[in-house]
Amino acid sequence: MIKITLLGTSGSTPTKTRGMPSVAITHNGKIYLFDCGEGTQMKMLLHGINISKIETVFLSHIHADHVIGIAGLVRTMALNNRQRPLIIHVPKGYESAIKSLIVFDKAMINYPIIIKGIGSGKVYKGNGFEVSAFKLIHQITTLGYVFKEADKRRFDVEKCKALGIKGTMFAQLEKSKKIKIGKRIIKLESITTLQKGKIAVYATDTRPSRATVGAAKNADVLIHEAAYTEKERKLAVERKHSTAQEAAGVAKLAHAKLLILTHLSARHRDPDALYQEARKVFRHVIVGNDGYITEI
Repeated sequence: MIKITLLGTSGSTPTKTRGMPSVAITHNGKIYLFDCGEGTQMKMLLHGINISKIETVFLSHIHADHVIGIAGLVRTMALNNRQRPLIIHVPKGYESAIKSLIVFDKAMINYPIIIKGIGSGKVYKGNGFEVSAFKLIHQITTLGYVFKEADKRRFDVEKCKALGIKGTMFAQLEKSKKIKIGKRIIKLESITTLQKGKIAVYATDTRPSRATVGAAKNADVLIHEAAYTEKERKLAVERKHSTAQEAAGVAKLAHAKLLILTHLSARHRDPDALYQEARKVFRHVIVGNDGYITEI
């Protein structure tokens, strides 16, 4: 199961109810953080996300509203006596910007911090999942991320029972992909079904793009920025952001199952206009709020 918690859903500046961009994905008890805006660790405390369980951080780009929270986060981890390494992924070429947030006050950080410059493609492999990056369209180099569980084979209980498969035979099948029962050779695929892994996609800050459509193909959840309404499309184009309608168009083309709008401009204190605009294009949409949780 993938648990997704929106920690910050505003863009550029916070509001009374929305913090700076950050999303936490919990998988097998471990936490993977996507962006780390100002106040992220406070939001984690507020919404029950254990800072000590963060495995790694994925940054979309180095604009301040997405990264300033790194400075406080790594210091809190040090005070909590973290020992294991922390990997911070950032678009290649911007490693020094993140390093500056870590070393500026010469804080005592006694655990390894690895700042890894990345581009498009597979960037991280975990237990039963992988994370890939893809290019977005923004003012500076920006990456979106795909969190994809591995596909799994599930045994057909009735077929296995009828064939007399039990006990250690299951482990043998998983290892050898086949087993001999009497004179018959039973292949793994004949007694299992393939369960596709769940997919969550994070895309902000960006204009709508073919790359996002491809990355989010059949995704269970697409978290996409919606800074503006169509009335503000000129601003969206100039500042390389998306309108809610454009985000919905991406979700529709990708055949995503759910669209979550985030990175809302602070001017939209009532997000209903964004919702109504997106809803006309793509039915399964919600406007994300800080603390919103969904599980897939």
